[in-house]
Amino acid sequence: MAHQTNRPDPQDDRTGKGPFTSNQGAPISDDFNTLRAGSRGPALLEDFLFREKIFHFDHERIPERVVHARGAGAHGTFRLHTPIPELTRAGLFTDTQRETEVFVRFSTVVGSRGSTDLPRDVRGFAIKFYTQEGIFDLVGNNIPVFFIQDAINFPDLVHSLKPEERSEIPQAASAHNTFWDFASLMPETAHMVMWLMSDRAIPRSYRMMQGFGVNTLKLVNQNGEGTLVKFHLKPTLGVHSVVWDEAQKISGKNPDFHREDLWDNIEKGNFPSWELGVQVITAEVEEQLDFDVLDATKVIPEELVPIRFIGTMELNRNPTNFFSETEQVAFHPGHLVPGIDVSDDPLLQGRLFSYLDTQLSRLGSPNFHELPINRPKSPTRNFRREGAMRHDIPDDSGNYNPHSDPKTACPFLSSILNGGQGFRSHHQEVTGEKLRKRSATFSDHFTQAAIFYRSQTAIGQKHIQDAFSFELGKVTREEVRTRYLGILSVIDTSLAGTVATRLGLPVPEGLSEETVMTARQIFEEYPVLPEHDQPTYPSLTVKYHAPSDSIATRRIAALAAEGFDMEEYLGMQQALTSLGAELLLLGPHFGQLRASNGEGLNVDHTFLTMDSALFDSVYLVGGPQSQQKVTTDLQAKAYLEDAYKHNKFIAIGSGPVQQSSNLLGNPSMPVDEGIVPLVSPDGFELFAKALSMHRYWSRELAATQKI
Repeated sequence: MAHQTNRPDPQDDRTGKGPFTSNQGAPISDDFNTLRAGSRGPALLEDFLFREKIFHFDHERIPERVVHARGAGAHGTFRLHTPIPELTRAGLFTDTQRETEVFVRFSTVVGSRGSTDLPRDVRGFAIKFYTQEGIFDLVGNNIPVFFIQDAINFPDLVHSLKPEERSEIPQAASAHNTFWDFASLMPETAHMVMWLMSDRAIPRSYRMMQGFGVNTLKLVNQNGEGTLVKFHLKPTLGVHSVVWDEAQKISGKNPDFHREDLWDNIEKGNFPSWELGVQVITAEVEEQLDFDVLDATKVIPEELVPIRFIGTMELNRNPTNFFSETEQVAFHPGHLVPGIDVSDDPLLQGRLFSYLDTQLSRLGSPNFHELPINRPKSPTRNFRREGAMRHDIPDDSGNYNPHSDPKTACPFLSSILNGGQGFRSHHQEVTGEKLRKRSATFSDHFTQAAIFYRSQTAIGQKHIQDAFSFELGKVTREEVRTRYLGILSVIDTSLAGTVATRLGLPVPEGLSEETVMTARQIFEEYPVLPEHDQPTYPSLTVKYHAPSDSIATRRIAALAAEGFDMEEYLGMQQALTSLGAELLLLGPHFGQLRASNGEGLNVDHTFLTMDSALFDSVYLVGGPQSQQKVTTDLQAKAYLEDAYKHNKFIAIGSGPVQQSSNLLGNPSMPVDEGIVPLVSPDGFELFAKALSMHRYWSRELAATQKI
């Protein structure tokens, strides 16, 4: 009989008191930093611990993307209007005669493929440029910073954001214990969390989002000179958001709201466009900045380094098949072309491995590049052979490099003989000890978080206060709430005080011991506290990027019943459609709706089949008989009540409703400047001008002051 022992199987040890180990059982001393050459140097390929961690994470789910699973895409073009040959030799950015095809995929980050479009979340903004020199992928987000500084922490971040492991709840949401536990122990997330709690995390549409490359990249010119840059995309329609209550209602009424909005507008010919630009970070600029440009948790405000806009991207064609294109498209930050290179940004260094590795899990083959959506427009000539799902059928016998088979020229030798210039990494000197250590220049986690909050408008700050109150209010572990209040107390005492009062907790005196202890595993000197006399930057607000002169593609719901004023309705329709907006007639039933003059119009939607949250504004059509019926219909009244609550502009046509000092006779909804009565021939134009302001935020601020 085999000897029996009482020693437990190490796999059954759930005490958490033993050493932290690799999958092979080896103790790990540092799970926060990748191995790099010097504290600001590039990551080293030999880092088997990072390789194991990210490899396992990349293959956790099949076949859905682990992150960015919920997406929508479209085809389009990029046209350069301002060449920058002094910065790069990439033809994409030097030849104004070219028109480069693109495919763009927008996505949420946390939710599954079946989740809603409107969670509070980051939005992916990835562009595949099919250039004449090969494919360039700009894989970014709608927020310019990220949660973490080193890619080795990415699996932990995503695990904390995903539904909690025991219950698989909640879906597509950060408002739960595990995320806030992680964030409260990883203070480097503080700046990104501020953006996540802002209106940037609940955009009105994909067409109204900024895009950012997030990581610092490098442009290399014909002379081999490299310059660090940040990529930006600014939407022509401006940046607009919804409010949180509205986002939750949209998720219930139409979880495909953003997908549908993008698809429908492209089908209608309302092609969304963005200006693409770069922030150029010369050595002189880098020296003047008081933060590290290789730190992905930092943003460079436009006031410090202006954006040079160089071209226009337009999306003008929907996919032919969602799966074949939007689902199978494979992005990778390492898909580069001559003239564009990577930096030593430690987050980017990890992405260079992770994205390529993920394709094998998702698409099942190293030949994913042969799928039509991933295939470059320029020819490929190399000696990659075989593998699952190989599409190409090579007919040469020379499958090695170099070769001298007389039947087939060797593409590598041919390129050399013809003086071809391929991709060359930017030459730079790299020195440093081999170590797991993060540069001390990455250790300030709170200054930019504080600057971001103080830069916001009054309504922007209120929404951040509300978001923190909602999210932390969903956390059931009081010690986690308290720990994060400690982080807020360092960022802004008034913000911390407001949130703490709503949570019924005292404001802690600074960071918790656990937060500091975790950070000191990475940085010897910690914390670096913010100086609150720092300047504020309007470019960090939504308002700065929201033009006030256009209502193109806005959707307005016209509420009417039998006996409505046809002349007034047609006048409003003409005024709005001439400015590119869309007026839709809603009534109690489908079919024709009779006006007071006996004429009829077909109803676009009924009060039951649509919702106020799905429109940018509401118009109560004139006519005494119509208004009396609409304002006594519970579903129609909900349109007006929600539009008022969501700070939307409301047009009131001629009739008894115009005479009231309160909307619907409700004293909690007093008539304000956001309610536009159509009392003169100029009423239509006044309403259109109001719509260009997007929302009447003073209504929400006034209501807050009364509480």
